[in-house]
Amino acid sequence: MDELSKRYQAVRERITQAALQTGRPTLSVKLLAVSKTFPADAVAAVAALGQRDFGENYVQEGVDKIAALQGLTGLVWHCIGPLQSNKTRLVAEHFDWVHSVDRLKIAQRLSEQRPAHLPPLQVCLQVNVDGGPTKAGVSPPEALALAQAVSALPRLVLRGLMTIPDAMESFDAQLAVHTQAKRLFDELQTALALPQFDTLSMGMSADLEAAVQAGSNMVRVGTAVFGSR
Repeated sequence: MDELSKRYQAVRERITQAALQTGRPTLSVKLLAVSKTFPADAVAAVAALGQRDFGENYVQEGVDKIAALQGLTGLVWHCIGPLQSNKTRLVAEHFDWVHSVDRLKIAQRLSEQRPAHLPPLQVCLQVNVDGGPTKAGVSPPEALALAQAVSALPRLVLRGLMTIPDAMESFDAQLAVHTQAKRLFDELQTALALPQFDTLSMGMSADLEAAVQAGSNMVRVGTAVFGSR
């Protein structure tokens, strides 16, 4: 087994064990492999191991990889980086998911620019759950109003929330902030009553165990799968 396979299997095992420790089904947590800065052949190698969902932070880099790998069937592409208005058309035309919607203007542009021949774009709202003043994301008190507005737009399907809290050393600190996000997710799920609002994109290489314990069902892992950037 080569190093890439070992890393990938180790991450899958971490996710499995985290789910089991919380009494959840092992397949209830999806791995999103974050492939930013890694070449298309690295993505192809991970896809050959059975991975289907890939996350890109940089729009043009992601679009280039999507084009390079269009011969691989079944790949699902997630835009997980900050999204500016001048990039929404590229995202709407090429990606399957967007995790970083944090204002209505961006959602409206994605809705208007999603080609009619493609399935609706799956979107998550990025929430600034720990209140960092320089971080992207809607504030928790404003999340419901944004969710209601986004859910009404055509060509989009509101799937849930995404968070990127500040890095924290202790497991307890990680668990506390992720639990805040899960509480907000549950509140919105109840208020919106949308069956497709089912995704909590939360947790990365360093804190996926705490995220899964708190209730994440999609973890975004880059370096632990692909290696150091």
